[in-house]
Amino acid sequence: MLAQSLGAILLLVSSLLVLLSLPHWLPPLVVRLRMNLFTRINGREALRLPGEEFGPSEFRSLYSHPAVSGRSRGARLSDLFWYWLAPGPEMHQEHLESGPDYEKIAELTRSILALPNAKIDCLINQCVCRMPPLTGNKSWRLARLRDMMMPLWADFYYELVFDEVGNEDSRRLIVGNANDVATALKCCGLRHMSKRRQLTEFLRSKLEAGEFPHEFPEGFSLSEQTFYVQGTFFNTAVVQMSDAMAHLLMALAEHRPLQDRLADSAEDHQLYDRVIHETLRLFPLFGIAHRITSADINVNGRSIERGSVICFDYSAFHRLGFDQPDAFQPERWGRCPMKDANHIPFGMAHNRPCPAMRVALLSMRRLTQSLLQQYRFSTSAGHTRSLPNRGPCLVIAREQKGLAPSAEKLLLLAMRIRDRWEDVYRSMAQLVFGTIMVLDARRRRLCENHFKRLDARKHPA
Repeated sequence: MLAQSLGAILLLVSSLLVLLSLPHWLPPLVVRLRMNLFTRINGREALRLPGEEFGPSEFRSLYSHPAVSGRSRGARLSDLFWYWLAPGPEMHQEHLESGPDYEKIAELTRSILALPNAKIDCLINQCVCRMPPLTGNKSWRLARLRDMMMPLWADFYYELVFDEVGNEDSRRLIVGNANDVATALKCCGLRHMSKRRQLTEFLRSKLEAGEFPHEFPEGFSLSEQTFYVQGTFFNTAVVQMSDAMAHLLMALAEHRPLQDRLADSAEDHQLYDRVIHETLRLFPLFGIAHRITSADINVNGRSIERGSVICFDYSAFHRLGFDQPDAFQPERWGRCPMKDANHIPFGMAHNRPCPAMRVALLSMRRLTQSLLQQYRFSTSAGHTRSLPNRGPCLVIAREQKGLAPSAEKLLLLAMRIRDRWEDVYRSMAQLVFGTIMVLDARRRRLCENHFKRLDARKHPA
C-alpha cells in the first residue's frame, strides 16, 4: 500500500511539474513545428538572405539589383500574402509589378503623403486630443498597446487621405478591418472577410460620391481605386503604424530610465529619433520580403536563375555588424552612421523604398512625445517582432497618484505569468490557424489565378 501511495504521489508531482513547465518548452517547440509545416506546405522554393553563403554585402547587392524586381508573379509565397491582404491584393502598391500602373499608383501615394512637417504634427495632436484617456477613468490600466494605437492611426490616416475628420462609424470599420488583417497575418485567428468588405463598401461609396480629394490617374476602375485606398492606407499603414508604436512603447516600458529621460527631454529630437531607429532595427515591421528575379544573376560565382524567389530576412540582416546585436541600445546610432549600417526598416532607395518613411518617423516621434508627457508604461510580457500578444502593458497616468511600488510589482508579476500561459494557447492556435490559412491560400491561388486571367485576356485562344 505504501509503495502504491508513493507511486501515486510521484505521478501527481510529475504531472504537475510537466504542467507547470509547459510555458517554457511547449511554445518554442510548436513554433519550430509550425515553421517546418509551413516550409513543407509552401515548398522549398526560396533562397533566403542573409545566410551561410551570402552575407550582408550580397544582401545589399541583390536587394538593390535591377533584376530582383518581381513582386508577386511566379512565387508560391505570393498566394499566401495575397490571401492575407485580400480583398484587392492585386492593387496593393507593395505587390504591383513594375510598369506603368505601378508608376501611376506610386506617384499618387507620394502626393497623398506629401504633407508639411507642421501638418503631420498638427494631425497627431488632433488625434491625441480626440482619443479617450489610455487609463480610462482610473489612474492606471492594464492594456494591449496595439489595440490602443489602432483607433488613433485609423483617425490619422482617414484625415490624411480624405482631408476630413472621421467619425465613430469610420473608425469602427477601419479598426475592424485592420485588426482582422493583423490577426490573420500573425496566425492568431482566421480571416473574416465580412469585416473587410464592410470597409470596402464604405470606401467605394466615398469614392463614388467624389469625396476623395486627390486626382486618381486614368485607367483604373472604381473597384481598383477602392482596393488601392483600402490596401495601402487602411490595411498596411494602419496595421504597420499600430505595430510600430506598440513596439516602441513596449521597448520604453522595458527600459524605464530611458523612458523617463525621454519624458524630460521632449525637445531632444535626436534622442527620440535614435530610440525609434533602434526599435525598428530590433523589431522591423516586415519580417521577410520576397522578390522574384527577372533575369539570370551571377553573385560570387553562383548563378541565380531567372524566376528564382529570394527572401530577404530583415531581422537577421539588422543584427549583422552590430556590437551586442540583440541589446536595445539607442546610443549606438551616435557612433554608427545610418548609411553604413545594416539597417533598412523602410527598404533601400534603389528598390522601391517605403513612401511613408518620412511621415512614419515624424508622426511616431510626435506621438511618443505627447504620450510620454501624460503616461508611464511598464511591462513584463514577452516582446517579439511579430508581437502576437498585442503588447500587454501597464499604463499609469503621470499626473495622478498612480500605484504603490509593491502593487505595480504584483501587477507586473501577474502580467508575466498570464503572458507565459497565453503563449501556450497562442502557439497552438497559430499552428492550427496558420496551417488552415496556408492550405486555403494554396487552394484558392489568388495570385497565380490573377496572372492566368491576365494572360488569357492578352493572348486569347
